[in-house]
Amino acid sequence: MNELGEFLRARRAQRSPEEAGVLHSGRRRVTGLRREEVAVLAGINADYYTRLEQGRETRPSPQVLDALCRALDLGPDAREHLHRLAGTTPEDGPAVVARAVSPALRQLMDGYPHTPAFVLDRVLDVLATNSLADALFSPFRAADNLARMTFLDPAGARFYARWDWTAQATVANLRIAAGYDPHDPALRRLVTELTEGSERFRDLWETHQVRGKTREPKHLVHPAVGPLTLTYQAFDVRDAPGQQLIIYHAEPGSPSAHALALLSSLHATASPSETPLSS
Repeated sequence: MNELGEFLRARRAQRSPEEAGVLHSGRRRVTGLRREEVAVLAGINADYYTRLEQGRETRPSPQVLDALCRALDLGPDAREHLHRLAGTTPEDGPAVVARAVSPALRQLMDGYPHTPAFVLDRVLDVLATNSLADALFSPFRAADNLARMTFLDPAGARFYARWDWTAQATVANLRIAAGYDPHDPALRRLVTELTEGSERFRDLWETHQVRGKTREPKHLVHPAVGPLTLTYQAFDVRDAPGQQLIIYHAEPGSPSAHALALLSSLHATASPSETPLSS
């Protein structure tokens, strides 16, 4: 599998000559930049760049990679991803992420009774939730993996008001996991499952877009309380590299804040004796 070459080809196809400032005339046989044009923009030999795409050269220098990032106009997340694919950045931690969530982190999550909190790993598996996150994700058959919930659960299209935007962001975030370990069995099983079950996922995966979590608000629709507009914060778990604590919150006094409070009340009333997943 030539992950580095596939990434370069996909991003080259998405970079138009106009965006790159490349002069051209007449009809073009490719939708994006030609290999030669990328090489010129990056200031490297065209044959060398061809070998990179074809997998015959797999260890470019950091300087070459940065030049390609400029030529392809890659953002910070995509730049880091490219470096990881080429093996030029130091490991931030083990490729295999621990699935166990520490008792201290679970206790912290339960200390946010009025806002949903949950822990993800790199492949977007939901490792732990607090009670309000359980209530928020209750429309899904299983709140087990954000990508699976988005693409394979029928509830996803109703729950995410901006489903296509969510789908793109989810795939771009999942691509980061491939940069850490393209051969991770959990990632490969998930990608196979999503590829076979969703044509939209298959198309988005082939774009090789890479983007970490942003600060953009989440627009959700819960069947019990209606529309919700939530912002969120993502925190790296220092003692468990690869895990992230995600906390959703609503603007105080907003309709979404009142809706979250109602959802919490409904959830507590419906299951007073149930133990939250995070316990």
